[in-house]
Amino acid sequence: MPLGPSGAPPLHCSAALLLHCSATRKLGPTDPRWIWKNYQYVLAFYYAIKEINKDSHLLPNLSLGFQLYNAFSSDQLTLWSPISWLSGRSDLLPNYSCQTQSRSVAIVSGTTAAFSAEIGTFLELYRIPQMAPDDSSLACAMVSLLLHFGWTWVAIFISDDLKGEQFLQGLKVEMMKNDAEQCIRCPPHEYPNTQRSRCLPKVVAFLAYEEPLGTALACAALGFSALTAGVLGVFVKHRDSAIVKANNRALSYVLLVSLAFCFLCSLLFIGRPNMATCILQQIAFGVGFTVAVSTVLAKTVTVVLAFKATGPGRRMKQLLVSGAPNFIIPICSLIQVMLCATWLGTSPPFIDTDAHSEHGHIFIVCNKGSVTAFYCVLGYLGSLALGSFTVAFLARNLPDTFNEAKFLTFSTLLFCSVWVTFLPVYHSSKGKAMVAVEVFSILASSAGLLGCIFAPKCYIILIRPDKNSFKGRKLGGK
Repeated sequence: MPLGPSGAPPLHCSAALLLHCSATRKLGPTDPRWIWKNYQYVLAFYYAIKEINKDSHLLPNLSLGFQLYNAFSSDQLTLWSPISWLSGRSDLLPNYSCQTQSRSVAIVSGTTAAFSAEIGTFLELYRIPQMAPDDSSLACAMVSLLLHFGWTWVAIFISDDLKGEQFLQGLKVEMMKNDAEQCIRCPPHEYPNTQRSRCLPKVVAFLAYEEPLGTALACAALGFSALTAGVLGVFVKHRDSAIVKANNRALSYVLLVSLAFCFLCSLLFIGRPNMATCILQQIAFGVGFTVAVSTVLAKTVTVVLAFKATGPGRRMKQLLVSGAPNFIIPICSLIQVMLCATWLGTSPPFIDTDAHSEHGHIFIVCNKGSVTAFYCVLGYLGSLALGSFTVAFLARNLPDTFNEAKFLTFSTLLFCSVWVTFLPVYHSSKGKAMVAVEVFSILASSAGLLGCIFAPKCYIILIRPDKNSFKGRKLGGK
C-alpha cells in the first residue's frame, strides 16, 4: 500500500452519486430501454474527483471515490436507488446491507433540490449525510465566468422546460447580485445604459432656437415686440388726437417702449446660456417690468389727479400740471436697480448644470445664485403691480371721460394672475420646461398689459375715428 506525504497510509472516502442519468420507457413487459440524460454531470463529477486525487496538496493522505446510481423521479421509483445502495443488491432488501466493499460515507443526491427533498426523509432514518445541490450553483458559476473573462454579451441555450426556466430565473438573480456588488456609480456627466454594463455620455441640452418650443417662443417674442412697435407708431402718428392726449401720451410712449423691451428680454432665456446672458436675464427682467408696472401706476395716479383737478382747489391741478406722477417711474425703477445691484454684488447668477431632471440628458441652466434676492426682485415687482391694481380698482367708477382706470384694472389683474400662477408651476418644472415657463410668463404678462390697455384705444383710432373726440365719445362709454 503506498504511503502518503506524512508516512501514513492514505485513507479512501467514497460518496454515492444519485443522478438523473436515464429514464425508463417500456416497450414491453420486460423490455426497458434506457435513455441517457444529464450524462455530462457524471463526466464533470468524475473529472473533479480525478483532479482532486492527483493533487496531494488539496486532500493530504486522502483519496476520493464514488459510486454512481441512477435516480428516478417518480412516485414508485424515487427510493429505488437509495435502497439499492443501502442493501448493496439489485433485489431490494430494506434494513439489510449485503455490500462486500466499504459503504460510501455520504450521498450527493441528484441535480435538483426537488429530488433531494423527496429522498431526504428516508436518508434521515439511517442518519446518512446528504449533500443536496443548490439549483443556483450553475447560474452562480456562469456569472463567475462572465466576471472572470469580462464578457458583456453571451448567448445562452437552455432546455425548453421548467428546469430551463428555473435556470434562467436563477441566472438573472445571480447577475443582479453580482451587478450590485461590482457596479460603480457613473460620473455626473454620464449615465448607465439599459443593461447597466457601461456608462454613456449624457446629451447636453438647453432650450434652443432650433427646436419647436424654442422657435415658437422666439417667434412669439418677436411678433409681440413688432406689434408693440406698431402700436407705438400709431400713437405717434395720432399724437394730437383726443384719445392719445387724454391718456397722457408721454406715459403711453414709455409704457410701449418698456413692453417692447420686456418682450425682447425673453429672448435672453432661449439658446445656450453663458455668463453674460445669465446676468442680463435677471437685470432685464427686473428693471424692464418695473418700468412697465410703475408706468401703469403713474397712469393710474394721473387719472385720479385729473378727476380731482376738476373740483375746487388748485393743489391737485398743480400736481397734475407739474407732472408729479411721472416721478413714480424713476423712483420705483431706482429701487429695483438697487435690489439688482445688491443681488449681483453678493451672489450673482451663474451657469449651472442639471444632470438629474431627465435620464440621459444634462441641462445647461442659469442658476439664480441667491434665491432670496430673486424673490426680493419678484416680490417688489408684485407689490408694485398690486398697488397699481388697488389704485386702478378704486378709480374704476370715475366719469367716463377718464375711464382708462377700468382697462388699467384689468391689465394689472391679469399681470398679477400670471405671476401668481407662475410660482407653483415654475417650482414643479425641470430642465427645459422650467425655462419655457419663465419665458411664457414674461410673454403672457406683457401681452396682457399691451392688450388690455392699448387694444381699446387702437380700436377707436383705427376703426372708429368718429369716436376719437371728447364730444364724439367718452372713453369707456357707449
